[in-house]
Amino acid sequence: MTNAHAARDIDTSRPHSARMYDYYLGGKDHFEVDKQAAEAVSGVFTGVFVAARENRGFMHRATRALAREHGIRQWLDIGTGIPTEPNLHQVAQSVVPEARVVYADNDPLVLKYAERLMRSTQQGRTAYVQADVNDPDTLLNSPEVAEILDFDQPIALSLNALLHFVTDDQDPYGLVERLVSVLPSGSALAISHVTADFAPEPWAKVTAIYEEAGTPVKVRSRDEVARFFTGLDLLEPGIAVGHRWRPAPATEELSEAEAPTDAEVSLWTGVGIKP
Repeated sequence: MTNAHAARDIDTSRPHSARMYDYYLGGKDHFEVDKQAAEAVSGVFTGVFVAARENRGFMHRATRALAREHGIRQWLDIGTGIPTEPNLHQVAQSVVPEARVVYADNDPLVLKYAERLMRSTQQGRTAYVQADVNDPDTLLNSPEVAEILDFDQPIALSLNALLHFVTDDQDPYGLVERLVSVLPSGSALAISHVTADFAPEPWAKVTAIYEEAGTPVKVRSRDEVARFFTGLDLLEPGIAVGHRWRPAPATEELSEAEAPTDAEVSLWTGVGIKP
């Protein structure tokens, strides 16, 4: 599929979750309809901009931790979304220039921006595959995955801000189990997931806005997110609110008034290692 084909497949008449997320992050890859929907979300949940920022922060910290402390040199990032720099491969390759990253998304919108995902270091490799998490076997058997990733060596499976778009009817636990099952010992699973544990009423309204736009959302509790890590060894601090998962020193020094609240972040995060 070419970028021209992808452009023709992009529907700008309805808000889109990836473009709304781009708006939350202060990006420019969105349309007026996305801005309006995103502002409707912020009207009922003012923390959405904080949540988006903290989601990115978790991805950066988890990637660095896996590269520095656990020897990970390969990543499979599913549900990539519109690229926002620094992308995962830029973070990983800043620590280990030889890092290899395969991005995957089922959205033709992401393909339009895929060239941003291909700017690897000379020592490393990056690739993009259009694939759907609901069809893990097709994704895992894609030529891009076979060419870039070595399944005899540890791989980090990154599922950031993805699984809350996978409803219970789609068997999210079975999908994650299938993906993790092919990874060798020493591999990792990193997840960030929206929760209504701290602000149930606003999140009910947020969910309704997304569903009205045609995007089903399933927020999950801490225990429901922890279930994705069954059989894995969780890294400290375990399942934590996004900004509390190994915060950067500058964040730790923030006063209580300056630091984001758990309700503003509303993300459960975790990283597990496969024994």
